[in-house]
Amino acid sequence: MDYYTLGNTGLKVSRLALGTMTFGDDWGWGADEANARQLFDAYVEAGGNFVDTADLYTNGNSEQMLGRFIKDSKTRDRIIITTKFSYNAEPGNPNAGGNGRKNILRAIEGSLERLGTDYIDVYMLHTWDQVTPTAEVMRTLDDLVRSGKVRHVALSDSPAWYVAQAQTLAQERHWEPISTVQLEYSLAERNIEFEYTALAKNLGTSLMVWSPLASGLLSGKYKPSEQGGEGSGRLAMLANSGNPAFDKFTEKNWAIVAELEQVAKELDRSMAQVALNWVVNRPAVASVIIGATKLHQLQDNLGALDFEIPAELQQRLDDVSRPDSRFPYTFFEPSLQGMINGGATVGDQPNSFNQPVLVKGSGAGVAAE
Repeated sequence: MDYYTLGNTGLKVSRLALGTMTFGDDWGWGADEANARQLFDAYVEAGGNFVDTADLYTNGNSEQMLGRFIKDSKTRDRIIITTKFSYNAEPGNPNAGGNGRKNILRAIEGSLERLGTDYIDVYMLHTWDQVTPTAEVMRTLDDLVRSGKVRHVALSDSPAWYVAQAQTLAQERHWEPISTVQLEYSLAERNIEFEYTALAKNLGTSLMVWSPLASGLLSGKYKPSEQGGEGSGRLAMLANSGNPAFDKFTEKNWAIVAELEQVAKELDRSMAQVALNWVVNRPAVASVIIGATKLHQLQDNLGALDFEIPAELQQRLDDVSRPDSRFPYTFFEPSLQGMINGGATVGDQPNSFNQPVLVKGSGAGVAAE
């Protein structure tokens, strides 16, 4: 397993993080405790050290299971725990959710208790609440770091301007900076490329990816060449749930799936491995979350870093999945930029920035290459 530093920190995390939203079957899908333990053990045995959860996941059972697994395996010093706050589990109580100081301080205590630990390695705002001042969030997170209950802080699912404001405040006021920004990113969802990769470059943070398989669309379960339809499984079950993360059955996405299937065949790899390999190697990406309900799924995902996608096949995937440019980003295309620069090529190389520092090891100890 290779390890990369998380943003501009000294924290070394595995390139593939284990997502635990599937730990527990409270939501009608997921893994029971025995299967979840099997997934955790296999991930750790493979050298993984970065585990992602949230107080919301399976009504808190994800955190509780993870806490038990870490305790039983005696791996607390090795495992990097990421958990999140924002969502409300007490209808009618507006301060039991959101990103205000009152809820953050309430939420951290609940997560610490469920996880059975006295500190969180990376504590993360789950979703922008559109209400709380940025300074209140960052000052509260800095207080948690100073108290010893949190080691690093992060944001998820927030506008780029908000992340930029938060990181700038942290840097200017000497608060704990943002180590990573967790966002959806895959061949089927590339819109973060318009803002967040440049943000990571310029403000000293990194990207942590969720849903790299587009909620299962790119996993190999859905093959137009064989089934030709929407198939079954979690994605089909939740396609009309109102959550845009599960709204994946579009004409463009089926074209992406078809091309991915062909590229995977040419590489003699699974579709999931190719899709994961593609996103892991995008600019500014430090770690990618993989989730599974069955051991064979996890084992297949863990093989995603063992090969390189040749340039020709990479280009085919890039072309079929390229997002449509829209205002104001159309003004940043080479044709219009050439009008500004008089036709000369200027600037840095956009695909070479912010590469995380690679370290290698077995998990017990690592040394910089």
